[in-house]
Amino acid sequence: MRYVLGLALLGTVIASPVWAEQPLSVVYPPPNHKTTADRIFFIGTAPPSGEVLVNGKAIARSSAGHFAPSFPLQLGENQFTLRHQNQQVQINVTRTSTQPTLPTGLGFAKDSLTPAVDISTVPGELICFGAAAPPNATVSVKLANQTIPLLPQSQAVELPPNSAALTQANQPTPTSGGVGKYQGCATAEAPAELGTPQFQLTLNGQTISQTGSGKISILSPAKLEVAEVIADAGVARTGPSTDHSRLTPLPKGTRATVTGREGEWVRLDYGAWIKASEVRIIPGAVPVRSIIRSIRARQGDGATDVYFPLQAPVPVSVQQGSSTLTLNLYNTTAQTDIIRLDDDPLISRLDWQQTAPGQVEYTFNLKSAQQWGYSLRYEGTTLVLTLRHPPKVSSGQKPLTGVKILLDPGHGGAESGALGPTRYPEKAVNLAVSKLLQQELVARGATVYMTREEDKDVSLQDRVAMIDKLQPAIAISVHYNSLPDNGDAENTQGIGTFWYNTQAHSLAVFLHNYLVKKLERPSYGVFWNNLALTRPATTPSVLLELGFMSNPVEFEWVTNPKEQPKLASAIADGITEWFFSQK
Repeated sequence: MRYVLGLALLGTVIASPVWAEQPLSVVYPPPNHKTTADRIFFIGTAPPSGEVLVNGKAIARSSAGHFAPSFPLQLGENQFTLRHQNQQVQINVTRTSTQPTLPTGLGFAKDSLTPAVDISTVPGELICFGAAAPPNATVSVKLANQTIPLLPQSQAVELPPNSAALTQANQPTPTSGGVGKYQGCATAEAPAELGTPQFQLTLNGQTISQTGSGKISILSPAKLEVAEVIADAGVARTGPSTDHSRLTPLPKGTRATVTGREGEWVRLDYGAWIKASEVRIIPGAVPVRSIIRSIRARQGDGATDVYFPLQAPVPVSVQQGSSTLTLNLYNTTAQTDIIRLDDDPLISRLDWQQTAPGQVEYTFNLKSAQQWGYSLRYEGTTLVLTLRHPPKVSSGQKPLTGVKILLDPGHGGAESGALGPTRYPEKAVNLAVSKLLQQELVARGATVYMTREEDKDVSLQDRVAMIDKLQPAIAISVHYNSLPDNGDAENTQGIGTFWYNTQAHSLAVFLHNYLVKKLERPSYGVFWNNLALTRPATTPSVLLELGFMSNPVEFEWVTNPKEQPKLASAIADGITEWFFSQK
């Protein structure tokens, strides 16, 4: 009865925002919007009768009166007036430059001096400096007893943001050369506190100096600190910012030598960076080194545990391939003469090699191309790698009996997600379709868990924690799409599928192709994407973007209560067929 009541209410809630006439309304962008994009789209609606004019020109609309035209933007302020009959909406959009604003007189551009934070490094490493200043100036840096010239950069390109891949516009664009950009590097060969750099600029016979923001230290290789990961899974990255790519998370207890610092970031000796708040310094600890000898595997309930006895909890990384999982141990030297690996439902063979001084690589050759999740933890100094066994499916009326599936209706509570032309929020349709999908999967025998069953706030961390705790066979995050500012909202529609770990790739591609074909919907594409709900390693996790809230025509399909049950049924059929394809 609960589901019947929910469906009845759902029809009322969803039908009204699509078909009810609304006055001229602009959902996006807000009245005083700022962006670095060179285009902007307007999402909104008005009664179907009559024309909607933008700066005096009529725009295309859907049969229900929705619109999403795009317009080019000039640098600075751009004013748009939207009119429908006697109604008018004024929108101001300011396009800002991604390049520093050069001063007209003697001086450095605001916030252009780098490094802007305290940094520490080891002897012999390059220390690079940068500044933005008027062209034809002479720029240098004084650091301790050294003067480093900063030379003008004659050529430059600007890389697009990662989001540009979503609009097929991810090409570098030339900037106005490197005009106004000055750079230079130096090294220091001995441990020292070098202090704060002094930047100097000379132009037209006048000279000014400005103190940098960050102090520079050169560490002693004989006195390097040792850090221990205190987070459950320390977020390791390729560089010292959240813009840098993620590496394999470090299990709690991992230790490594600190070879550099930059602001709030710490560099570990195997090359990764981690936030200082996720580690603690171990007083008096010596650089972490370990040998490894025997390895053993043990089958448990639904998983195989592989034990790597070590002298210290060293950094690790994992890479999944087609029918392989590769584990690297850093700061480790092999003294291995024997490994026990009995016949295993998952592993056909374990190979290993010392790939470099202090790095041992283990390759698990698997019996199936599909992997079902893994986890890493330290028990004391022993690393435990857990590899999950495949779930069992049966032929019959309820083929998914015993299979655990987690559904994540995206957003909720204060997080509305994308808004459609009528201001109808993505969070509502995510939940509606997830509940319908839950019914379909339960009817097929699955045990289904939901990260939320009502309109409430659930953090990304809590959603991921639920996946890691329950360890379902698969996790599906249900969403509907929108675009970055420079996207073509009027013409972009279709189903998109997102994955991160290799183990989720097959599911993502299968579901995407299945839904596009069965529902005869456009394909937006399949994307590798670093999203919180695609990152869990314990379970194949896929995020579905089932259509565009921002597209005037597709929005009507997205919110149609007659189409949503068809969509839920198709997803459930696709999931079921995918499980059988893995047998």
